[in-house]
Amino acid sequence: MARSKAKPRSKMAAKAKTAKKGPAKSARAKARGPKPIPEGFGTVTAHLVIEGAGEAMDFYKRAFGAQDLGRMMAPDGRKLMHGLMQIGDSKVMVVDAFEQWGVKGPKGLGGTAVSLHIYVPDVDRAFQRAVDAGCTVSMPLADMFWGDRYGKLKDPFGHEWSMATHVRDLSPAEMDAAMKAAMAEPPKPAA
Repeated sequence: MARSKAKPRSKMAAKAKTAKKGPAKSARAKARGPKPIPEGFGTVTAHLVIEGAGEAMDFYKRAFGAQDLGRMMAPDGRKLMHGLMQIGDSKVMVVDAFEQWGVKGPKGLGGTAVSLHIYVPDVDRAFQRAVDAGCTVSMPLADMFWGDRYGKLKDPFGHEWSMATHVRDLSPAEMDAAMKAAMAEPPKPAA
């Protein structure tokens, strides 16, 4: 086995070489511009169109503990062009409906096909808070076959929300058996 004749570098030489690369990389990063995904955002962010977006943001504070991260009003000062809030560790954007530009919320569309899901540590408490704030129950809380305690709500602005706490882990076989048992009976409508 042949030995390398290269001399081992000293720790100081290695640090000096690394220090030279650092600023160059930093300058290249600055030349590329800002991060393509802003700090604190995930790859997918809900963006809700709402008739009365400002009121909805105030409602989401009461119902879901949302934090208001900022609002930009339209030039007329009446409608919200952009609102940003955070629920748990997730950001949610909101905007008022602008029918003249084809931007419609659930009321303008006659409903929504989307449900936003919130995982919380105590779904019973969080669900009741949302109901007390003004959400209506579309599916009461129940322990579900996939291992969550889960329920669905509708907010006064027409958006659907589901809430859950994960309560037990199941194998795929256990989940399949539980699903078949749960689907054997048709669901009961909400009261």
